[in-house]
Amino acid sequence: MVNREPAVIHIRALVSLVAISLFLVLLDGNARGSIKEFTITRSEDVLFKLDPSAERASRYGLRHFDAQDPALYDIDRAEYFYGKALEYDAAYPYVHHQLARVAFLRGNFEGAMIHINTEIDLHGEEEPNTYYIRALIEGYMGDYDASARDYEHFLASEPNNWATMNDYAWVLLKAGKAKEAAVVTERGIGLFPDNPWLLNSHATALYELGRSEEALPIAQKAVAEVNKLREEQWLHAYPGNDPRIAGQGISSFREAVINNMHMIKLAVSSGEVQ
Repeated sequence: MVNREPAVIHIRALVSLVAISLFLVLLDGNARGSIKEFTITRSEDVLFKLDPSAERASRYGLRHFDAQDPALYDIDRAEYFYGKALEYDAAYPYVHHQLARVAFLRGNFEGAMIHINTEIDLHGEEEPNTYYIRALIEGYMGDYDASARDYEHFLASEPNNWATMNDYAWVLLKAGKAKEAAVVTERGIGLFPDNPWLLNSHATALYELGRSEEALPIAQKAVAEVNKLREEQWLHAYPGNDPRIAGQGISSFREAVINNMHMIKLAVSSGEVQ
């Protein structure tokens, strides 16, 4: 005799999810967000149990690692599903890449390097942005030369990526290569003239070169642009970061840009120019 009880249980669970989804449309925004999270996570658990695969696990992991959907952002759940993806396919594309990002956000740089090197070993040139992630990790670990090489590698495939240009300039500045950083950021500003990240980095590079008078108007424009920065733009720039602290991130960035401008202004007024 065939035991049909598990199938009955799954059908009942799916019916419940449909009922919750219909109820969702009647709620206000905050309640809707909470119920949306519950409904989707419950459906994921049921559907993954019914049809587990690396593809499904990776898709669910990505859903919970998207800062632009705050109601579903959950780094623990994302990590769980990426781990499940590896159980079903240890070489599934982008899984080690995403686990490297998770480890990086947790401050586990060594673990992040293990995952990102595994991804590069498995998929290499099929995933150019993997080199961007490794460059970011290397930069935070203080290996600026290796980081610069990986940023250069990624920029060969996406030469107009403003975030990479800015991060590349950051490691060049950390490595004491302000002249090279100024070249990178000048090109970036030519493409994105109102980008506060690039403006701030370019002003910093010019200041490091002793060209404070040139740096000041650029730093002042960086302040004007950072004051216009909206949360949606921040989340787009940092898609894996916790959206609940986006406001803190913007405030810290704004404070850093303003302090940078004041430092450059002081250098001009005191005559610290070439």
